[in-house]
Amino acid sequence: MRAAVWHARHDIRVENVPVPDDPAPGWVQVRVHWCGICGSDLHEYVAGPVFIPVDEPHPVTGLQGRCILGHEFSGEIVKLGEGVNDYAIGEAVTADACQHCGECFYCQQGLYNLCEKIAFTGLMNNGAFAELVNVPTNVLYRLPVGFSPEAGALIEPLSVGMHAVKRAGSLLGCSVVVVGAGTIGLSTIMCAKAAGATQVIALEMSTARKAKALEVGATHVLDPSECDVLQEICSLTHGRGADVSFECIGNKNTAKLAIDATRKAGTCVLVGIFEEPSQFNFFDIVASEKKVIGALAYNGEFADVIALIADGKVNITPLITGRINLEEIVERGFKQLIDNKEENVKIIVSPSDR
Repeated sequence: MRAAVWHARHDIRVENVPVPDDPAPGWVQVRVHWCGICGSDLHEYVAGPVFIPVDEPHPVTGLQGRCILGHEFSGEIVKLGEGVNDYAIGEAVTADACQHCGECFYCQQGLYNLCEKIAFTGLMNNGAFAELVNVPTNVLYRLPVGFSPEAGALIEPLSVGMHAVKRAGSLLGCSVVVVGAGTIGLSTIMCAKAAGATQVIALEMSTARKAKALEVGATHVLDPSECDVLQEICSLTHGRGADVSFECIGNKNTAKLAIDATRKAGTCVLVGIFEEPSQFNFFDIVASEKKVIGALAYNGEFADVIALIADGKVNITPLITGRINLEEIVERGFKQLIDNKEENVKIIVSPSDR
């Protein structure tokens, strides 16, 4: 079958690879309908390896170096592994990317996204930029009848936003700042609104993404190239700053901006993937008693997101700005998202002719 394989930084090749083996006990094989290009995929292309193991094989999957990317996907089950009785061939499904052991301290605490042996689909185990992918049923989610396959490929990023919002605590009646209006930032805006935030201020420079931020529920959009955003945030929040901020870019400068935009005793949630360290004076946090916390991936939020979409409370399909086939993934996918940020938010890929 054809697949998009990461070989090295700036080296992703669409090439022939073997069809996956029959699924192991407790696993299923899924025919992929759509798979989104994620920010973590872009990080691996631009600055990788970030998560992909290259120095030694992954302790669970054995993967080292070359990896089929892709983890934001929907599809239908085509094969069942031994012991799988609660799913059927032909069912529409999606899957979260956190393949976990279920045995370590963090799994036992219900924190499977922090599993000591975690193997993210499409990063530490072969993923869904291919016609077929094998996944364990403990990360599998059934999609309702009539659920859009395109929307199914966007459940994963929306779940990242939902997890970040849950990590922040109650947002009911809160003022919120979201730094970055890419896919994760826009997803966080949607989830913050659904969680009851009354004011959501997005910080973004891209014309297209500024428009999308307003479309999905931001009450204000500020462009750092056009104004002093900290001054504007203060003006919009009675001189205090936001109750909660979310950093959804993964840049040392925007991380500081998110913390600075938060009021005293407020909460800043770091969601972005950072490629380099930073220098920061932590006394700024001590002196203001701000809480700075991390949010990695998700922990069961797929069920919440599927329900929100199925009930019509969230419409995520406007985030899709491109639909391409697998052979186009580098030129019309990765390079478009890197070189034409003004025009693109989410590009989804069909690994087969659909």
